Amino acid sequence: MADEFIKGFGALMVGGLGWMTIAGWYRTPSFEGAQLIGEVTVEEPTLFDSIALALMDVFFWFAIFGALTFWVLIPLLEELREYLDERSA
Repeated sequence: MADEFIKGFGALMVGGLGWMTIAGWYRTPSFEGAQLIGEVTVEEPTLFDSIALALMDVFFWFAIFGALTFWVLIPLLEELREYLDERSA
């Protein structure tokens, strides 16, 4: 169970820090306003801006689904497999 916890924690940290870095670049117009959750400040995005904005969403969902997969889904499937093995024996 410890390895699933650390894998989920790693996914949460990598996704969260990646999202926070890109959101800090593109969603923080000033330090007095909304930070990290403001509107995207790029008026005409270049190719690299578009890639970064797409990666921001990928990092966010990787953090959410990565942590849920290793903390909830995999242990649930292991418990289900053990239950079915005990039931069939």
